[in-house]
This record gives sequence, C-alpha cells and structure tokens, in this order.
Amino acid sequence: MTIIMILIFILGYIAIATEHIINVNKAAVALVLGVVCWTLYMVSAGDYLPVMHPDAAAAIGGNVAEMRNYVSENVFLYHVGDTCEIILFLMGAMTIVELVDAHGGFNFVNRRLTTRDSQKLLWLMALVTFFLSAVLDNLTTSIVMVMILRKLVANHVQRMLYACIVIIAANAGGAFSPIGDVTTIMLWIKGNISSSGVIAHLFLPSLVSLIVPTLIVSRIVKGRVLAPTLEEYVEHEPQLPRRDKLAISIVGVGGLVCVPLFHSITSLPPFVGVLGVLGLLWVVTESIYKKNKSIEEPYQHRVTAILHRIDMSTILFFLGILLAVAALQETGVLAALGKTLDNSLHNAYLVNIIIGIVSSFVDNVPLVASAMGMYPVLDAAAVAQSADPAYMANFLVDGTFWDMLAYCAGTGGSILIIGSAAGVVVMGLEKINFMWYLKNVSLIALAGYFAGVLTYWLLSMFVF
Repeated sequence: MTIIMILIFILGYIAIATEHIINVNKAAVALVLGVVCWTLYMVSAGDYLPVMHPDAAAAIGGNVAEMRNYVSENVFLYHVGDTCEIILFLMGAMTIVELVDAHGGFNFVNRRLTTRDSQKLLWLMALVTFFLSAVLDNLTTSIVMVMILRKLVANHVQRMLYACIVIIAANAGGAFSPIGDVTTIMLWIKGNISSSGVIAHLFLPSLVSLIVPTLIVSRIVKGRVLAPTLEEYVEHEPQLPRRDKLAISIVGVGGLVCVPLFHSITSLPPFVGVLGVLGLLWVVTESIYKKNKSIEEPYQHRVTAILHRIDMSTILFFLGILLAVAALQETGVLAALGKTLDNSLHNAYLVNIIIGIVSSFVDNVPLVASAMGMYPVLDAAAVAQSADPAYMANFLVDGTFWDMLAYCAGTGGSILIIGSAAGVVVMGLEKINFMWYLKNVSLIALAGYFAGVLTYWLLSMFVF
C-alpha cells in the first residue's frame, strides 16, 4: 500500500506541476490527493499502527475496526490540528496584511523605495525582505512584500521576477532566525539549536544564499521600472484621518511583530496570536468607521469586505498538500528515507543537502521532524563515549547537523515554488506558474543554496 501511496503522491505532484497543461486547478488536485492518501492509509491501518504507534496498537489488540477508529480520532485529527494551525495562521495573516494595505499602511515603504532603477529596487526589496522575515516570519513577510510590489512594479512578468526574489529572501531570512521559520522554531524549542548559535552560524550563509540569486537576476532586470497608475489603486485609499490610518497600521503591523513574543510567553500556537491581532484590528476598524460616518459604504474597507479578497484556492491547496504529506509521514516512509540517507552517506553535510532538496517538493516540517527523531541532542560526555566522537560531535547543541538542518530545510524550499509556505502564497497572489518558476528561477535558487552551504563549510573550517 505504501508504494501505491507514493506513486499517487508523485502523480499528484506531476498534475500540480502541469496545471497549465491539464487545466485543472492545483487546489482541486491537492484536495483529492490528501483524501486519497488518507483513504489508502485507513485501508491498511492495521499494518501501519503497530509500527508507528506500537503502544496504542498493543492496547487495542488485533481489532482492525478499533485501530481505524483510533487512527481517525487520534492520528488523523492530530495531523489535521497541525495543518489547521498553519491554515489559520495563513488566513489571519493574509487578512491583516490586506486590511493594513487597504488603508495605506505600507505606503511608508513605497515612499522610501522611490528608485525607478530596476536593479537598485531589486536589491532593496531583497534586503528588506531578508531582514523583515527574521523578525516576522517568512510567510507573513512574503504577503507584505508582494502587496508592496504591486504598488511599485506595473509589468507582471517583471513583478514575477521580483516576487521570486522575495520568496528566496524570505526563506533565507527565516533560516538564520530562531523565530523566522517553522523549522527553526521547532529546532529552537526542542533545544537542538540556541538563538545566539543559529544567528552566529547561519547569518552569513543565509545572506550568501540570497546574494547569489539576486546578482543573477539583477543581470536580467535592466532599465527603469514602470509604476502602476494611481487610478489602479484609488480604491485602496479610504478618506480617513491620518491618525486613524496610523492606528490601523500600528495595531496590524505591530501585532504581527509581537506574535513570536506572544508565542514565546504563552506557548500557545502562533495562529492564536494572529487571530487575536485580527480580532483586535477588527474592533479598531469598526470603531473608526462608526466614528467617521461621513465615509460612503463603497469606500469603506471593513474586515467583512477584506475577507472576500483572500485567495481560498491557495489555502485549500496548502490544506490538501499538508494532509497528503502527513499520510506519507504516518507510513514511516519519510523517517525511513532519512535513516537510509544517514546509513549510506554518514555525512552531516550530504544528508542535509539532500533533505534540503527534498524539501523543495515535500513539506519541510515532517522532514525536519523525522530528522530530529533520528538522533538525540548529545552533550560533550556522550560524544566522548561514543564509538565515533568526530562524527557524533555534529549532534551537539548548535552542532553542524542541526545548523545545516535549519539552513537546508529553510532555503531548500526556494528551489521549487511549492517548496515553502512563502512560495505557495506568492504563487497564489501573483499567479506564478509552476513550470515558469522551474524554468526561470529554480537553477538560480539552487545556485544560492549551494553557495550558502559552501559558506557554512568555510566558516566551520576557519571560524567556528
């Protein structure tokens, strides 16, 4: 059954990649893929449960019907919960960013990015995205920067190139920050890396992984950038007092910035903080419009109107893909892949390089979770007592294996547009075709990926 699931998963990804040929929306394919994978899993639940959840299987006995009930009520719903955390975060963040943008909240960035030189604008966008994604997260940052791009670049093909650099920059910025990406958050919370260690070790490799693609793309985009006409965005400028617009921007952007702090203090999932910010922003905007009754209804930008702008097809695509990957994870095939790589290669760099490449088409969260399950975090005494101390030193806190896992899983998602949350959301917002990205950007992102690996290796040889 596992082989059948893998084949169906591969066929599903082929259908997603050839969306423009078969003319079937990728969200539809992803939803069918997720349902089919879990249906096939349930058919053989009696085979998988004793392997993946031996304690539960032992308690249940050999009753297949009870095993399926256990999978439905515990295993499946557990993965649905994990998936919905991301979906709710995505929906909340997209709504907040759309609302702030509708009230001119990002105009301050537009006013400072006044250059019409295409290459200079490219570098400014790349660096702003890189540092912003380390403070927020790569998903939220990508949404914000695409909204800004729409006000700066009129030509859609040119804007797609800029948006692709936004994807690469957001993933690179998230890789060196303990709160910039889901995978680095996982490694940080579990104690595999420290906040100071990951920043010190991965800042320069992550920056290099952005600089190399930006250098290449800067040779493609030349001349001056044509900005959209003012009329295209007239609906985004409600006639509110400046202090009210500022209040909306402070609550929205400030709230998003504080979400990692909220998560750190309360240990609640990040989506709870995002929903709290959205609720607060909703109250603020309703109060503002109640106070400014003279503004006509068509020119108001209430949350109820903004919700209609959210790209639900992108969200449903994300839902289907994550559910399909979760089904594969529960078969044990992802963990087996990681162990096979380690046994055959026995090299921290090579294992993580391959994990990073695999993360370009498989969600990096289960990959990182599987890799974290392969080894414990060791201390100096355990390393000294091991049969191969030189190799096992890679698994110390802030060791090479954990550093490279954070870097490769984060930046490897840029190789394909469906390899990261940032890529998926930009794909939906800017209608970037999978094959277009593959032909025009994938090799550029891959060059940056390997440049960052080389940078880390050189630093580990002469600095760390």
